[in-house]
Amino acid sequence: MKKTIQPPVATKKPKELLIHGDSRIDNYYWLNKRDNPEVIDYLNAENDYTKGMMQHTETFQKELFEEMKGRIKEDDTTVPYKLNGYWYITRYEKGKDYPIYVRKKENLDATEEILFDCNEMAKEHAYFNLGGIAISPDNTLAAFSTDTVSRRQYTIQIKNLITGEIYSDKILSTTGSATWANDNKTLFYSIKDKVTLRSHKILKHKLHTDTKKDVEVYHEEDETFNTFVYKTKSRKYIVIGVSSTLTTEYRILSADTPDDEFKVFQERIRELDYNISHYEDHFYIVTNSDGATNFKLLKTKETTTQKDYWQEVIPHRESVLLEDIEIFKDYLVVNERENGLNNLRIISWDGAEDYKLPFNSETYTVYIGNNADFDSDVLRYGFNSLTSPSSVIDYNFKSKQKEIKKEQAVLGGKFSSNNYESKRIWATARDGVKMPISLVYRKGIKLDGTNPLLQYAYGSYGSTVDPSFSSIRLSLLDRGFIYAISHIRGGEYLGRNWYENGKLLTKLNTFHDFIDCSKYLIEQKYTSNKHLYAYGGSAGGLLMGAIINMNPELYKGVLAAVPFVDVVTTMLDDSIPLTTGEYDEWGNPNDLNYYNYMKSYSPYDNVEAKSYPNILVTTGLHDSQVQYWEPAKWVAKLRELKTDENKLLLHTDMDSGHGGASGRFESLKEVSLEYAFLLDLEGINR
Repeated sequence: MKKTIQPPVATKKPKELLIHGDSRIDNYYWLNKRDNPEVIDYLNAENDYTKGMMQHTETFQKELFEEMKGRIKEDDTTVPYKLNGYWYITRYEKGKDYPIYVRKKENLDATEEILFDCNEMAKEHAYFNLGGIAISPDNTLAAFSTDTVSRRQYTIQIKNLITGEIYSDKILSTTGSATWANDNKTLFYSIKDKVTLRSHKILKHKLHTDTKKDVEVYHEEDETFNTFVYKTKSRKYIVIGVSSTLTTEYRILSADTPDDEFKVFQERIRELDYNISHYEDHFYIVTNSDGATNFKLLKTKETTTQKDYWQEVIPHRESVLLEDIEIFKDYLVVNERENGLNNLRIISWDGAEDYKLPFNSETYTVYIGNNADFDSDVLRYGFNSLTSPSSVIDYNFKSKQKEIKKEQAVLGGKFSSNNYESKRIWATARDGVKMPISLVYRKGIKLDGTNPLLQYAYGSYGSTVDPSFSSIRLSLLDRGFIYAISHIRGGEYLGRNWYENGKLLTKLNTFHDFIDCSKYLIEQKYTSNKHLYAYGGSAGGLLMGAIINMNPELYKGVLAAVPFVDVVTTMLDDSIPLTTGEYDEWGNPNDLNYYNYMKSYSPYDNVEAKSYPNILVTTGLHDSQVQYWEPAKWVAKLRELKTDENKLLLHTDMDSGHGGASGRFESLKEVSLEYAFLLDLEGINR
């Protein structure tokens, strides 16, 4: 007789959380003690339970892993890009998990120079990530950063690229990026508060000096802002930026005089968002100033950078979102989004040319690529769609010709884009707003409600989920799944207002939109509630928690990756990493209005005694963005209250954080678990 596997039961230790005269009892608050052996025991017990419940799929998981890995070219190389006389390349070797960074001087036939072999660097670590690499202006030094914990706290070191020596300079608890001044000995970098992990200070390091004596050049004391530092593409200025969800501010300094004082570009004004790029004797500014919700492009002279002097270059348009720009010596490239789709607009500085590159597809993804060379006559951009693998394309401004430099290889001999179909459909939300859904599936499916469908969305921070290609996803499509991306409010797919209407006190629109998209997919017989699955991660995991509290009957199963589900408690704890910077997204629950609204949708606070779908939750013990205890508490509470016999599984990666496992293929093991979970629920095991 088959033995029934019993799920772990977390001990209830009631803790009262009292604010605004409102009392919440949290029985699982104690799970936030990462160093408590009882917590580790509980997480391990959940892992054992998940392993036991999925044991019958282990062979299938391995097959899925090998299948997905088998589509990826192991001995792969990026398209080289040129910077300051060198061609830079990242390559992968067969049988190795990590990238190798190399360069060649002047031409691609030159001898290869290995900068960093991450396979060697990762050998002693369960987790390894090489962060930023900054090459000195004279090409002899590289500032590089590493994270071996997965908390996104990077250590910066400096390597002599001539001798191979790694200097003793070691800078701890940084964001991972560093910027050289033009003297080849001064390095600017940002550090993180050790408790909140907020990047709050910019420091200046002199080569071969004690890092403890590094000079603080800027301290951002407002806890809702983060700070960062970079050099303009023109290489003339070092720029310190500070940003919150709604507001930005910059300081500039000549890269030739790193010991001078930074000058404020334009002091912060609440809800004034702007970004700056430098060209000749002007700065170009993408901004929402003066009511430009979808942003506009302005310019100003180097000597008069205050807002009063800004002059219009491209006006604000109600139907076009101006996302970013790329500056070259002879051309300006503008990345615009209209009706959800991106356009690349080419404008010559002499005013003779202004046109868009043509993209003839119903739904696609295009983006500006790596264009490090200011003097180049070539724009590098990327293109893909739900059915077309990624291409890296060089477009020559002068000849008007484009050259495909690389197309993503999909190995295995089974893939043909002609076997798949993608389209964009429009659902109607409960308030009458039309919502786009991007779909992809194998050709020939019948719309009879029997198709398994995985519906994905994110819906926060104005982050747009574009319809992009995934070779990994083929493992679902080839087994009959439809994949749907719901472009719900909270992202910027249909412009800035699409974001504004899915945050703060309109956040419920995000959840309602997803649910209404689900209902539409069922009504149109793409699927049914017996075959509909939902997937979201991080803030998209919050989305998952909300929709199954509101309409659990719509879904057969849910995947929630690193889910942000204990919204109220987290947003009330300003010692937790990233909390204070989130107030403009979710609201500050110290304010009663935001507290009540947040509590109305917070997944953890709204778990009830009722039936829930099958659920697989994944997290990382060292996650710095959504702390592991949020999903752990959520699962414990769901297990206590839910009235169904459906699966509820929690998998915690005990070595990783928010981005999952390190290594090129290691993360596929978690995907294999997720896909096996979905396919098993559909009775598919091969």
